[in-house]
Amino acid sequence: MSSPNPSVPNPGGPIAISSSLPSLTLNQIRGFWAAWGGWALDGMDSFIYALVLVPSMRELLPRSGLAATKGNIGQYGSLLFALFLIGWGLAFLWGPIGDKFGRVRTLMLTIVWYSVFTFLSALAMNIWQLAVLRLLAGIGIGGEWAMGGTFVAEEWPEHRRRTGSGFMHTGYYVGILFSAIANYTVGSHFGWRAMFAIGGIPALLLAWVRHGVSEPSRWREKGNVIRSWAIWKPMAVLFSPQWRKRTILNSLFMLASVCGLWAGTVYVPSAVTAMAEAAGKAGPQATKLVSIATMLIALATILGCLATPWLAERLGRRGVLAFFFSLMMIFIALTFGRIFYLGPSGLPWFFVCLFFLGLGGANFAVYTLWLPEQYPTECRASAFAFATSMARFGGAAITFLVGAGIRQYGSLGVPVAMTSIAFAVGLCLIPFGAETRGQSLPA
Repeated sequence: MSSPNPSVPNPGGPIAISSSLPSLTLNQIRGFWAAWGGWALDGMDSFIYALVLVPSMRELLPRSGLAATKGNIGQYGSLLFALFLIGWGLAFLWGPIGDKFGRVRTLMLTIVWYSVFTFLSALAMNIWQLAVLRLLAGIGIGGEWAMGGTFVAEEWPEHRRRTGSGFMHTGYYVGILFSAIANYTVGSHFGWRAMFAIGGIPALLLAWVRHGVSEPSRWREKGNVIRSWAIWKPMAVLFSPQWRKRTILNSLFMLASVCGLWAGTVYVPSAVTAMAEAAGKAGPQATKLVSIATMLIALATILGCLATPWLAERLGRRGVLAFFFSLMMIFIALTFGRIFYLGPSGLPWFFVCLFFLGLGGANFAVYTLWLPEQYPTECRASAFAFATSMARFGGAAITFLVGAGIRQYGSLGVPVAMTSIAFAVGLCLIPFGAETRGQSLPA
């Protein structure tokens, strides 16, 4: 497929990689760890709520004048998930800021933003306060991915860019692993408020990033031109005839992925809690099982992220996304539609399925590699932020539907299993996406 931008190189085969690779510069190394660290702590912050959903709802619902029934926990828990997704959707606003003022500066702002509002969640006195704080935290969390992924793509040399993108995305799932460890050691003893308080840690990265990392040379070369643009011009470029089709398709692919994130991973702690309590394991025992389940998913996803650059070169960008989508479609339906209803005896099989759900969750790593390859420097951060954020609004709507389904069915199994349909739709759309295997990053 030829590039719509005639200035973008489009060789016929994969780019040759020299057997003698030069060392990375200090800025490339420090910048990578800044992006990776921000994304790791981002993952920790975003998953904390999934881990403390049940205990936080049990405390805050009565304080809000509502009974802490299973139906209410499912409904209002889903409401807060949806608001978090809406906040993440609003994170597309960081894209034009990153294009105009720089990737590193905007990265710092997103880290401070989500750290502060996650920490303040520890002080919530009712579900409405927590809802507002989760929405605000989502705005920062969504922006960090776009800025970090864009920085690594632009700053790392071409022969290492793909590997750097795959490695960078492992950060989010290492963060989920951090949150599981924190829940196992801190949450099981000190409760859900202590977990949110830990969310203030990422702000400590700020000084290190501020004094050790400079903007990518690609952005600096075009910086004077980009800074002369109106703040919204990069967004307008995304919907010009040249880029409109891929912008819409990328957002639809991301919508399918979002459905999988909130079904395939975020509802896992609630499902494991329900199955553990049915097996007579409540309180700290259930919390530890939830933590182990989260660690398993995170480790499996990290393996998938590490394999993504290799798979993307052999299967193509569309092929590797189709592989991960297929895993998610099959195992969400099986795990929640069948295994969940086996009761206590199904708990071991549930954990087996979690490994494959985690592996399929690496579909998000494909975007870290693929999206920067599809757009030029002047609108790259906006494209990344738009595609990865706007789908969250659709995800929020689906989360409301899942919450309503949980209330109707009295359990989360069937409503969550039905989200596998999104991946079936995504598989049908993948052939229409832009295949960028063998192409250099556009100037």
